[in-house]
This record gives sequence, structure tokens and C-alpha cells, in this order.
Amino acid sequence: MTRRLAEVARKVGVSEATVSRVLNGKPGVSESTRTAVLTALDVLGYERPTQLRGERARLVGLVLPELQNPIFPAFGEVIGNGLAQQGFTPVLCTRTAGGVSEADYVELLLQQHVSGVVFAGGQYAQADASHEHYRRLTDRNLPTVLINAAIEHLGFPRVSCDDAVAAEQALTHLLSLGHVKVGMVLGPDDHVPSRRKQEAFAAAARAAGAELPEGCFEHAMFSLEGGQAAAARLVRRGFTGIVCASDPQALGAIRAVRRQGLSVPQDVSVIGYDDSAFMNSVDPPLTTIRQPIEAMGRAAVDLLTMQINGASATDEELLFEPELVVRGSTAPTRR
Repeated sequence: MTRRLAEVARKVGVSEATVSRVLNGKPGVSESTRTAVLTALDVLGYERPTQLRGERARLVGLVLPELQNPIFPAFGEVIGNGLAQQGFTPVLCTRTAGGVSEADYVELLLQQHVSGVVFAGGQYAQADASHEHYRRLTDRNLPTVLINAAIEHLGFPRVSCDDAVAAEQALTHLLSLGHVKVGMVLGPDDHVPSRRKQEAFAAAARAAGAELPEGCFEHAMFSLEGGQAAAARLVRRGFTGIVCASDPQALGAIRAVRRQGLSVPQDVSVIGYDDSAFMNSVDPPLTTIRQPIEAMGRAAVDLLTMQINGASATDEELLFEPELVVRGSTAPTRR
């Protein structure tokens, strides 16, 4: 107990006596100091006294699927900074293959009495995945925000980049460069944002009177290796334009083109999605669809803090406009 008091006191910058008064529920401590002590207790991994466990901490879970794709650390930075400005401490939870699952993280966050949770790229975007752990959040009435498209009827507010507009922008750009055979590398076939992109791509092709060649859609994991394997199949079928659902997939597509003795963009044009870090520094610089990360991250924080402060939540989806960023990986077709 003495060690715990000393550690929490150092963390907050108050006396051990003040920490003791907070833990024992005694008067004489300001609300801001009391909140800081309880938050430090949670951050340091100490269990709250029984009489204080029902209160939510000034902690917010930030659940990301991975950190290898630069887009997720970028979202994490924006959201983490926004939460800190509102007086909350973000708790980063990153899923790993064969490790802690998203459902496990939800249980851990509930045990820590967090004030809310923000998910980016979670199982809510996969139609065939388990969604039972989201009901645990609903049952607790815990403020929650989802980033990017989700399955229907989860009941949480969502902040999304407009996948339909992104697909239309990419296809229109390649058609304007004279490409006739344009294909897409998407995520898994149960991935909701990928389904939206595929539907919009097909609708935009029909509206433009363009051909929608057989075998123009390939599904893959959101990785360089997944993009390479899927794009290789498209290149073998003669596609000269490839639109990918993530920047890592697009980098894999460029590798696939080169492995077949062709070049980007002279033989095949490639478009990515996200405009994640360093995409202007790869060879060639990647043409991609930019997600407005700053605006989306701020909106997610605003929606969460509104709920924490007592505003009612709806399952409304805020759609943000993407931007086509033209660089060196696309050019007029010569085949």
C-alpha cells in the first residue's frame, strides 16, 4: 500500500496524504486532483478501492487492428492528441495475430472502467466476424465511436471516408488517361468498405459507358504481399490500370508489375488508398486517394466526448470527402 501511495503521488505531483484521502473517499481534495489521482491509479495498473470501482476513469480505449500500416498510427496520433486536449488518457490496444483479440481488449477496458472506446478498422467492418463483444459495450451504455464503414445495426456513431466517392475518383482518373481494362484489389470479400468501393466502381463504370471486364475484382489481405498476389493475377489478364484499397496493397501491386517484366506507370498504372506516410517518397511516387485523417479524427473525438458528457448517441454515419492525389504511378496507357 505504501509503495502504491508513493508511486501515484509521484505520478500526479501531490502528497501521499492527498492520495490516501482520495482512495479513502475523504473530503478536502479538489475534483481535478481527485480525477488525476484516479486516472494515475488506472494508468499504473493498480486496482481501485471497492467503493470507487463504479466510477469511470478518465481513460479512453483506442483499439487499432495493427501498426504496420502507417494509416493506423496516423489515426492514433490525431485521436490521442484530441483526447489529451479534452483531459483524457488514451489506452492503445493493438490486435496481434494469435495474441490478444479485440474481444479480449474490450473486456480489459471494461475492467479498467474506461470512459469510452474508439475503434479504427475493427471487426465491425467484417460481416462474417464475431460482433458479440460490441454488445457488451452497448449493455454497459459505454460511449463508443467507430471509424470507417461498419455492418448495420450496431447502434454506434460512425466516422467514415466516403468509399463510393473514392472509387469513382480513381476510376474516372484512369479512364481519363485512356485505360480500358481497369481492375480493383480489395480487402476480404466480407469487408464492408471494400464492398462499398466495389459497388461504386461498378456503378461508375456503367454510368461512364465503360467496360467492366470479367475478373476485374480481386480480394486480398491488406498487406504488401496480398496486393502483390492479387495484382499479379490482374496483370496476367491484361489489365493496365489497378485501383487498390490500401497503400500497402498498391506497393505490392507495383512489385507485381515489375516481377512480370513491366513498369509503372509506362505499362500499368496503380492507385492506392489512404495517402499514408511516405507515399510521395516511394518509386514511383504513389497516386492515391487521401483520407482526411485530421478531420475524421477530430470528429471521432468530438462524438465520443459528447456522449461522455451526456449527449444521446445515434448510429448516424458522418461521411468525409476523400481527395485524389495524382503522383507518378499513373500515366496515359500505351497498350
